[in-house]
Amino acid sequence: MILDQIVSDKKRRLPEHKRRIPEQEMRKLAEAYEGSHHDFKGALEGDVISIIGEFKKASPSFGKIKSKINLLDRIEEYNASVDAISCLTEEDHFDGSTAYLEQIRQMTDLPILRKDFMIDPYQFYEARAIGADAVLLIAAILDDVQMHEFYQLAGELGLDALVEVHDEAEMERALKLDAKIIGVNNRNLKDFSIDLQTTERLSRMVPQEKLLVAESGIVSDEDVEFLKACGVNAFLIGRAFMEAEHPGEVAARWKQR
Repeated sequence: MILDQIVSDKKRRLPEHKRRIPEQEMRKLAEAYEGSHHDFKGALEGDVISIIGEFKKASPSFGKIKSKINLLDRIEEYNASVDAISCLTEEDHFDGSTAYLEQIRQMTDLPILRKDFMIDPYQFYEARAIGADAVLLIAAILDDVQMHEFYQLAGELGLDALVEVHDEAEMERALKLDAKIIGVNNRNLKDFSIDLQTTERLSRMVPQEKLLVAESGIVSDEDVEFLKACGVNAFLIGRAFMEAEHPGEVAARWKQR
């Protein structure tokens, strides 16, 4: 399965990071981080739909993504139109890098989500040290003990956690964790197929006080209207924004749908 390969490659990559900056040193960098705190959860709260604009250069399902604008112009458009930014840092399958997140941190005061396959405490220290405000916890790759420990660690480091699910069993685990922000991935992480009805189905399980984020497969006005009717609080938009010549205009239109 694709997901298994991604996690396997992440385990292979982690020792490289730890050789460059040992874990104890990375932990000290995280604890000494003096950058401003940007409230990711707060940015998604409100009476109108919130949007997380993503930066990614590739994906396993679509390969290389041809962006029509450079990074600086993209972030300037995001600054004027979205509520938070997601940055892929996974190297092997999404062509990401922690360096991209560090660059983006210098360009924006919006909260930044480090989007990666988080399987080791080192990655949480690294996320704080490079200026992330939130991290992704993918239920499909973590057991209950890991989810609890990583959720707690994120909180201790001042990071919000977006807990991602894609079926009923994972949603039950996220609710048991008492996750404040739950993301429903419309992309099946086993075969990477997309079904927006995943959000429709799982949204019925989510208490009103939780923040519900719809992820993946949102590419049209019709998709936005469909998912808004499901009661989501926010959209995480990747490919549609990456391929748009003016992602800010798309974001503004979708906020008004």
